[in-house]
Amino acid sequence: MIRYRAFARTANGRSLGLALALTLGACLAPGSAPASADSAAAGAAATPIKIEDDKGNPVSLAAPARRAITLAPHATELVYAAGAGDYLAATIRGSDYPPAARQVPVIGDGMQPDAERVAAVRPDLLIAWQPAPAQALTGVMNKLGVPVFYSDPLTLSAVPGAVERMGVLFGTEAHARPAAQALRDRLAALTSRYAGRRPVRVFVQAGLDPIYTLNNSSIVSDALRVCGGVNVFGHAPIVAPQVTLESVLASRPEAVLAGVTGPDETAANLAAWQALGLPAARAGHVYGVDADMLYRPGPRLIDAAEQICADLDRLR
Repeated sequence: MIRYRAFARTANGRSLGLALALTLGACLAPGSAPASADSAAAGAAATPIKIEDDKGNPVSLAAPARRAITLAPHATELVYAAGAGDYLAATIRGSDYPPAARQVPVIGDGMQPDAERVAAVRPDLLIAWQPAPAQALTGVMNKLGVPVFYSDPLTLSAVPGAVERMGVLFGTEAHARPAAQALRDRLAALTSRYAGRRPVRVFVQAGLDPIYTLNNSSIVSDALRVCGGVNVFGHAPIVAPQVTLESVLASRPEAVLAGVTGPDETAANLAAWQALGLPAARAGHVYGVDADMLYRPGPRLIDAAEQICADLDRLR
């Protein structure tokens, strides 16, 4: 049976309750910044940068970042997708994609970063996800004069723009712009291909013991929408509510979607829902998508959306 623990881990945090309340890639073969991007970055080395983050805060840098720290796995994926992986000085535990990110020094847990280790890195930019973890570093960042950029894409369509803004922060626009456009093209193709398909009612499983789900404000639900899926708890009043088995059965989902760590977990989910008497499970319509791809608001979520669309189309 899938446990909520995996959901919380991949949602950029250690605390289950906080990850739930906050809700809660790179699909373009990310790697080191290419020579052309490095040349462009060198030419822009002295160019001041002014940009707005996802919280609406103005962020200013005297020059493109060269020793950045990411406090969330999805932010790490965005940096690499923008061709700026070489400019990461440190990250947090769990930032494991792309493979090159596993070689970046770790400064602690995403929910409780180590302020002393952060200061020792001497960063020139901190890329955070949610304000609570970053607040523990505010004093250190202010003392060092390090700007904080909050990255929190809320929809699939926001992901390409997030890649482009990483390109601005690091001066790697020559790499980031075409990478972002490729993502937009894939998303546009998905939207066009599945427009007008019969809606499919889906239960989004964020936890099974106890049962949790996600509402329409989650980026996961947005991916489902692109595929013609209808989140049966989309209008729940909170982002990640705990629900009863009776309410799931009463919602009559045609399919179950969950983030998983592997095929065995999908098989366990299927068996569990069959035992609980869910008709969709008896028909075999319980689907699993790699949890890191599904729950991290980064480029790989478009990969996840492509898989979800294909699964729902087979059901149709």
